Amino acid sequence: MKAKLLYVGAIILSFSFLFTACQKDTATGNDYTAETTTHSDDQSRFSGEMDAAANDANAAIEATAGFAGRSESIQSICDATIAVDTFSNPRTITITYNGTNCLGNRTRTGVIVLSMAQGVRWKNAGAVINVTFQNFKITRLSDNKSITINGTQSHTNVSGGLLINLPTLNTITHTITSSNMSVTFDNGSQRTWQVARQRVFTYNNGIVITSTGTQTVGGVTGVAEWGTNRFGNTFTTAITQPLVLRQDCNFRLVSGKLEHAATVINASVTFGLNAAGNPTSCPGIGSYFMKIEWTGPAGIPRVVILPY
Repeated sequence: MKAKLLYVGAIILSFSFLFTACQKDTATGNDYTAETTTHSDDQSRFSGEMDAAANDANAAIEATAGFAGRSESIQSICDATIAVDTFSNPRTITITYNGTNCLGNRTRTGVIVLSMAQGVRWKNAGAVINVTFQNFKITRLSDNKSITINGTQSHTNVSGGLLINLPTLNTITHTITSSNMSVTFDNGSQRTWQVARQRVFTYNNGIVITSTGTQTVGGVTGVAEWGTNRFGNTFTTAITQPLVLRQDCNFRLVSGKLEHAATVINASVTFGLNAAGNPTSCPGIGSYFMKIEWTGPAGIPRVVILPY
């Protein structure tokens, strides 16, 4: 269960914005389909990779006795090597990704450095670790497209406690914040994105992970990411209903809702549905579906239901 606990968060948002939308400005004749779909894909990949990196960071921290504050020391990330320096101040864990194709759908290269001040233990409430991304490049194998991420995040163990002890602790809360995540896209454009996310781990017939946004931007609350897309237009991504992942549903995203707002289009995405767009139960097998809703040209409502 330990391995699943430390890695399941990677899929929380990995399919949040994969949809095709068409909006045409009748006054200018501009068709925004390409921008909408490309930015949605960019946002989905960024969010998913940030979750995956957070899980790698948790795995490395909790497996390193000097950081976690426990005696066991086991390290394992399938496409990376880990180097630990517990003597410097701050102490560091360096994760170097080697491009091995062990994840099935993508490869990763680059470095992530975790740094924590001497005397701090991750199991303690309020412990903070800085996570620095150095040319962290993710290449999607299906089309060989990549994104490269640089910048620094702050991860805070708000509640204290280690994920390995979650069944007895009942709940653990982490936050992730950043104001300087640089994202370089496959067309060479580079943008700065910001992050403000909370992840709450609970135990109910298995692990339950609940993700919310914590920032207010332009009067919009619950924002998890915001910035400028590759086309130069601003956007916000708000979690309006918490995104919930459950172990007893085979670690599937079973419910939640997002509001994706950009200069040219706004769309909502609802999760945990069947093919007809109705809430479904939790077998943990087959496809769950998401319903994407937005307003198209001439104010006509649009709906698309897609598997995830």
